[in-house]
Amino acid sequence: MRPRPPIALLLPIPLILTTPMIAQPPFRRPPVTATGSVADTYHGLRVADPYRWLEDPDGKETAAWVRAQNDVTFDYLRKLPEREAIRQRLTALLDYERFSVPTSRSGRLFFLRNAGLENQSPLYVQDSLDVSPRLLLDPNLLSSDGTVALSVTVPSADGRLLLFGTSASGSDWMEFRVRDVATAKDLPDHLRWIKFSDGAWTRDGKGFFYGRYPAPKEGESQVSANRDMKLYYHRLGTTQEADVLVYERPDQPDWGFGATVTDDGRYLVITAWQGTDTRNRIYLADLGDPAAPDVRAAVRPLLDKFDAAYNVLGNDGSVFYFQTTNEAPRWRIVAIDAANPAPAGWREVIPQRDAVLQGAALSGQTVVASYLRDARAELLRYGLDGKLQGEIALPGIGSVTGPSGERSDPRLFYAFTSYLSPTTILYYNVKTGTGGVFKTPRVAFDPAKYETRQVFSTSKDGTRVPMFVTHKKGLALDGRNRTLLYAYGGFNVSITPAFSATLIPWLERGGVYAVPNLRGGGEYGEDWHQAGMFERKQNVFDDFIAAAEYLIREGYTSPDRLAIEGGSNGGLLVGAVMTQRPELFGVALPAVGVMDMLRFHKFTIGWAWVSEYGSADSASQFPMLKAYSPLHNLKPGTDYPATLITTADHDDRVVPAHSFKFAAALQAATAWRRPAYIRIETKAGHGAGKPIAKIIEEQADIYAFALANLAPPGAVP
Repeated sequence: MRPRPPIALLLPIPLILTTPMIAQPPFRRPPVTATGSVADTYHGLRVADPYRWLEDPDGKETAAWVRAQNDVTFDYLRKLPEREAIRQRLTALLDYERFSVPTSRSGRLFFLRNAGLENQSPLYVQDSLDVSPRLLLDPNLLSSDGTVALSVTVPSADGRLLLFGTSASGSDWMEFRVRDVATAKDLPDHLRWIKFSDGAWTRDGKGFFYGRYPAPKEGESQVSANRDMKLYYHRLGTTQEADVLVYERPDQPDWGFGATVTDDGRYLVITAWQGTDTRNRIYLADLGDPAAPDVRAAVRPLLDKFDAAYNVLGNDGSVFYFQTTNEAPRWRIVAIDAANPAPAGWREVIPQRDAVLQGAALSGQTVVASYLRDARAELLRYGLDGKLQGEIALPGIGSVTGPSGERSDPRLFYAFTSYLSPTTILYYNVKTGTGGVFKTPRVAFDPAKYETRQVFSTSKDGTRVPMFVTHKKGLALDGRNRTLLYAYGGFNVSITPAFSATLIPWLERGGVYAVPNLRGGGEYGEDWHQAGMFERKQNVFDDFIAAAEYLIREGYTSPDRLAIEGGSNGGLLVGAVMTQRPELFGVALPAVGVMDMLRFHKFTIGWAWVSEYGSADSASQFPMLKAYSPLHNLKPGTDYPATLITTADHDDRVVPAHSFKFAAALQAATAWRRPAYIRIETKAGHGAGKPIAKIIEEQADIYAFALANLAPPGAVP
């Protein structure tokens, strides 16, 4: 039973004055959150969950709590002295043209282009490299407030049709439709209840493969667990109910499926994934005649041991090229003949190197491979015989997205970016060995005034951890610089240098921006990833704490000038370290974080993270999860950093209950020498597809909050 809204909601809210060193308006304490008597017993230990009632996103009590919290939070944020100036600067900075890496199909190029302040990026098509693009699909016309986003775009092999998916209000749920590229008109086809899937066209362009979940029960689409994905074939002009079931595993409800049709149209390659485990399985179906594929073709296993990760790059007949971690934690490329798939028959095309293979694309008989060395990108060319053909020069220290292209096209496209270089789209011709710029943006700031350097800190167990530090040139290392420390540390995700115009107002105000590459990520391969999983998750927090201590020790900043930020798994990171070392940070900014490590697996896709974190259902894993779960490690009377939690009411990946419960518990525990607020965005989700207007408002609030609660530069500590 959920408790009634507390009487305290109606009581006067006291003003709390801050210390005079930090210039900010007085802040109000939010209403006291009602507590319930709910408790669970885990392996003999009773654990109270007094804010369980906040798990109901549609409950009247939850809605009242959200309104009460937002009233206090937004009243405070609106009054912050630098907020309006930051908002105006962000608006000017984000008003620049930007592009995505194009997808090439039969010479046509499909890419996103945002003119500047468009809430969502429209999709354009360009019939060749030398002609002007034309608008194909503008998602800004799909809603009045810009909250419907393009989430999937897949052109057919001949470039005549576009499969596209849209998501509303930041949800992971998608709806699929098909557009005629020549007329920009939609066909009648309309598919629903799709998550974590794109589409794979058959070569004839008459249909596509996709994955979908069973329709959730009424009112449960935002919280119910996502299981029992099935792979279907949709033939154009038919209803979704007529779709052909291609593959399912009722014995494995946690499996999900991705589909790829080979360039020759002959084979359907099915990738079976389980949770967020990097390992997968590969199944194969011979579609027969590419001009008239038989979607009923029997599916057979090709790589079914679940022993490594396998990403298909292409094929020559029955020989398939895979990027894999099999016997290569930093990845290698192998050729596997489907007629003889035993490992003894594999041919190693590109062996594992001392750098991490991030991605690769085939063009003719050439492989263009993107590598990471100490989180910095390299781009190399190989022949399918494994011989190194040379390096493709990059503009500097930064990151590469791609390469991508068609096997039959000598042009490959990729993006380059760094903390001070806006994302530029480039192309490279593997036949001529020449390349150039496809699209480049222009931003109203001078990068020559700033610099990025790479440093290395030493973690608690002696592990060397790289960190990028960006700031104005000539920075004085006197310990008096306000610093924003951002990280992620999980799920094999590599955090590499990338430009964001939203960072510029921080740098312009003399701020330092630091990004450590924590264990749990993929910056050094699968071994680095596994060093931050399960019982080794504390390594991630230790790495982050060591990075903070390095910045303080080396004179970049001081604890009262240090803000920490992270989102999703990074929100968990911020929540964990602020409870473990509250004295080390001045401001904490956890966004859409996984804060309840005992119940995360009970909502939407949360069960999939058990392969990364473990589960409280396990007697051996429960103690390690409880030991760092942010919600369960808040201590009453502690002077926690000034905290602004951010989440959204439509987040159906990390459900907002994580942030709601953590906010309530933090407000009950903190000594209230500093504010502890939650900012709850409406009609938004986990982050993808968020309108530019909402991004500007939220970022202005975050920076203004941080600046108001950090000691100013130059002040006496």
